[in-house]
Amino acid sequence: MSLTPTEALMHQARVRPESTAFVFNEDVWTYSRLEAEAESVAQGLAANGVKPGDRVALHMMNCPEILVGYYACYRLGATKAPLRTAFKFAELAPLLQRLQPALYIGQAALYQNVAPIDDAILPRTSRILVDGDANALGLRPWNDLKQAAHVHFPKPPSDEPAVLINTSGTTSGYPKFVAHTPGTLAAATDLVCKHGSLLAEDVVILSMIMTHASGVFRSLALVRLGTPFIMLESFDADVVLDNVERYRGTCLLGFPAQYAALIEAQLARPRDLSSLRFCTTGADACPIEIQEKAASVLGAPLYNLWNATEAVGTFTFGLASGPVVRIVEGAEIRLVDNHGADVLHGEIGELLIRGPNVFTRYWDDPIATAQSLKDGWYHSGDLMRRGEGNELWFVSRKKDIIIRGGTNISPIEIEEALIACHPAVVAAVVVGKPDTVLGQRIFGFVKLVAGTSETVVAEILQNVATRLAPYKVPEALRVLETFPRNALSKVDRTRLQAMAFEDNSGQSAS
Repeated sequence: MSLTPTEALMHQARVRPESTAFVFNEDVWTYSRLEAEAESVAQGLAANGVKPGDRVALHMMNCPEILVGYYACYRLGATKAPLRTAFKFAELAPLLQRLQPALYIGQAALYQNVAPIDDAILPRTSRILVDGDANALGLRPWNDLKQAAHVHFPKPPSDEPAVLINTSGTTSGYPKFVAHTPGTLAAATDLVCKHGSLLAEDVVILSMIMTHASGVFRSLALVRLGTPFIMLESFDADVVLDNVERYRGTCLLGFPAQYAALIEAQLARPRDLSSLRFCTTGADACPIEIQEKAASVLGAPLYNLWNATEAVGTFTFGLASGPVVRIVEGAEIRLVDNHGADVLHGEIGELLIRGPNVFTRYWDDPIATAQSLKDGWYHSGDLMRRGEGNELWFVSRKKDIIIRGGTNISPIEIEEALIACHPAVVAAVVVGKPDTVLGQRIFGFVKLVAGTSETVVAEILQNVATRLAPYKVPEALRVLETFPRNALSKVDRTRLQAMAFEDNSGQSAS
């Protein structure tokens, strides 16, 4: 049975009121406590003039208040708008100006990036802090939202936005708000619960920030299933591993860079991780070497998972090594060429998705919506190819594909070859560098094992040339200590392309 987020929480509070929903800093939250707190805050939102459809900005690291705030908004029918915790004032100001939130709820440590916002956009009486001394800042404390009075809330419409999730920018450079309704959230959660291999008896260690889509949808699925989770404020490799050992955690979700950190931390100080059943990684394609090393060091398989914020649940994790996922039963997908025609099996095409789990629109952005939603199909911008059975292999973002001399080249293939060809290479990214003759040339960036001399680059280029056709071999490599990342924790390829364009110092293959 499909349940909206509110219905799912009320169901758990009714059938298992004293079971653990989550634990935060050793504080156990039962389903009855979570439901009661969400109801109280929903009453408080209504008492403060928040109406169904109004936007509520939530600006917190992981903590009980953000989950309570989410379910309070679901209960009232307000639209929650989680703000990126990494964003600075210059990034948050235009978002808040567009949102015009009825209320802002945040943490004192993050509020400094919101404080200068003009009162005309966000009145000080509409700013609430869940911690710190709100009164000293002229703001209101979290307890102001907790109301004892009871007002009946009608069931929110299933087709109106329940959440606006920040994602990467449009061609104008401004971030988009992916609008999901109670109906699309329910459909996506159903798919994750049915095909995600999570069990009610699992214990999930949740370090994914809950202002990200991954944290939003994972928490919805866990509450829907009745699976307890350990909520961590943010990702810290040692803290994650310590909690796996302490609570006998069974499942992890993270990004490739986080798994690299987990591997390093476990090797430095081994813990008992024998309770782990499996791990999944998303956001970026995970190098095969990290997958294999994670399985060895963490003692559980690491699977790739692909999900767009716009269409969560269409795929579940792949069982093979590499950037592969599996199409879930009943999902509607197409792979098409540049003219919109379906490609043959095994050929590369852009992924299109249709279904009840697909977002309804980019809020306040009809142009971006029209570009991505056509005739009911979501055009993902991802290039993929079908494999065996229900397998689907990720090739590249359409915008990231390198075209050299008229030939399409997948960055991922080259990146995996760079990592595999030399033990000193920890991570690699390649981009296309503009060229007047070939259109683009291949420029690479590598991260090396600590203490490795950059003179090894020549050897890396020689080695990778034995694994790839000549036209795929990077023509230069530059060593970086860290790769720039965007607010979604993905490698910022746009920034790397700019660095490649400006760079004349990379070591050449010749």
